[in-house]
Amino acid sequence: MVGAFLQKGWARFDRDPAVAEWAGAARGAALARMDDPAHRDEWLQCGGTWFVGVDTLPNDARGRVAGSGPLGGPGCVMARTLYGDLPLHAGQVSVIYPGYPRPRKGEGEAAFGYRRRRDAAHVDGLLAVGPERARMLKERHAYILGVPLSDASADASPLVVWDGSHEMMRAAFAAALKDIPPERWGEVDLTDVYTAARRDVFARCARVELPAKLGEATLLHRLALHGVAPWADGASAPDEGRMIAYFRPEFSGQGTDWLSAP
Repeated sequence: MVGAFLQKGWARFDRDPAVAEWAGAARGAALARMDDPAHRDEWLQCGGTWFVGVDTLPNDARGRVAGSGPLGGPGCVMARTLYGDLPLHAGQVSVIYPGYPRPRKGEGEAAFGYRRRRDAAHVDGLLAVGPERARMLKERHAYILGVPLSDASADASPLVVWDGSHEMMRAAFAAALKDIPPERWGEVDLTDVYTAARRDVFARCARVELPAKLGEATLLHRLALHGVAPWADGASAPDEGRMIAYFRPEFSGQGTDWLSAP
């Protein structure tokens, strides 16, 4: 399965009882944090259809939360096999509600159109910096692990990934950064490279939807182009919405791992 992940840039893992038990504990902790007015004011966006939830889950570096054991399961095992036993940050709790997407605050017509037509497809860690919103490498993630915290229908805004896009993105970024010391990669404006590479991916790679239920997990390559599909007519989820906890541990240091690691 490792070989398929490295070829496609994604993997989906079947239900694991230990992951389901962890998700139950994490769901309760996430809902408690989401009830905090400060969290809702900061993270409820897109006209109330997306709770972004960065750093919302109060877990420790092993994923323990609300009395649970460490986060485990086959997705964690594969990630640690490939990238080492990196400490986990406070997880993102991404919650989508019926009607997604609506325009995000400050989002212009072109950006909102991209969200609707292209699932807001992006590579994590390339942040929009300054008034020009230049795309720059500010977070060197090792991988992206998603663990559902609620059950929802497959068409309730599933995660979307472009098959094999990670290697196309790797090649584009490697060419742009080849003459720059890795400790300075975060200073480089990658906007044009990023935009061109995404356009190439859309033309050449298959779009794959990755719905997942409680006890399952998804693993994405850090360079894979991915996003979230619109909420389909007739899609269903519990009152708390379609909830997924995401973990993106970062490589230590400022070396070449972001481009050179598997």
